[in-house]
Amino acid sequence: MRVVTWNLWWRFGPWAERQKAVLAVLRDLRPDVVGLQEVWAAGGENLAAWLADELGLHWTWAPSPAPERWRRRIGDPGADIGNAVLSRWPVLERDVLRLPAPEDLDDGRLALYARLDAPGGQVPFFTAHLTSATHASTVRCRQVTALAEFVAAHRTGTDFPPVVTGDFNARPDSDEIRAFSGTRTAPAVPGQVFLDAWEYADPSAPSATWDHANPYVHPGPGPATRIDYIHVGAPAGPDGIGTVRAVRRAGDGPVDGVWPSDHAAVVADLQSPGA
Repeated sequence: MRVVTWNLWWRFGPWAERQKAVLAVLRDLRPDVVGLQEVWAAGGENLAAWLADELGLHWTWAPSPAPERWRRRIGDPGADIGNAVLSRWPVLERDVLRLPAPEDLDDGRLALYARLDAPGGQVPFFTAHLTSATHASTVRCRQVTALAEFVAAHRTGTDFPPVVTGDFNARPDSDEIRAFSGTRTAPAVPGQVFLDAWEYADPSAPSATWDHANPYVHPGPGPATRIDYIHVGAPAGPDGIGTVRAVRRAGDGPVDGVWPSDHAAVVADLQSPGA
């Protein structure tokens, strides 16, 4: 099962040209399920719906309940932003969590859950977009606790471990990532542990998903780093289902001269039932 997570940079920059580049990357990857963040909807159109139609996938999306700050940044009062899931298999159920944040940082960030009717067993799949402020590690720690509780409430009834994707806006060694994974400190939900798929990557492979080689990345403080994740619940299910078999970046260069997003995507191949 091929899983992708990607922040699509909403309607910033040359978004119409970028839209085509995003499609080209996803078409080449041929994913089974995709977690997307910063997905736009405007004027009766929805980027997730368009991508799903072009790729022959099912889709669901959750709009932000507080898009006003985003709209002011691009001067478009009619544009919405949210998270989306694209899936090769039907979506059986969905739920949305508004992630907690103080008023001065609250721009309506979400986690979206979709239960997928995959061959051999249902897959509990999640995609989230955490607060981005550099100084807001404490806020993100509260958000990952809420996210972990959200996952715990929806992971039962299947042997497939939960798959949690998203833009966490945090480095791999941060308090929030360690608390969510629960592998190097106490987990946010007792007994619930997640493995970072990138730990299965080639150590020599470029890992930064927020990379200064990308012209859309603001040349501000801080080095290039990995802030986008695919987490898989541990332990694996029967016969190793959910085990990470390979992982890499994608969308990390221009397509016909256009970079698709300010983030690179992360792609992971997971063992499926019967594999």
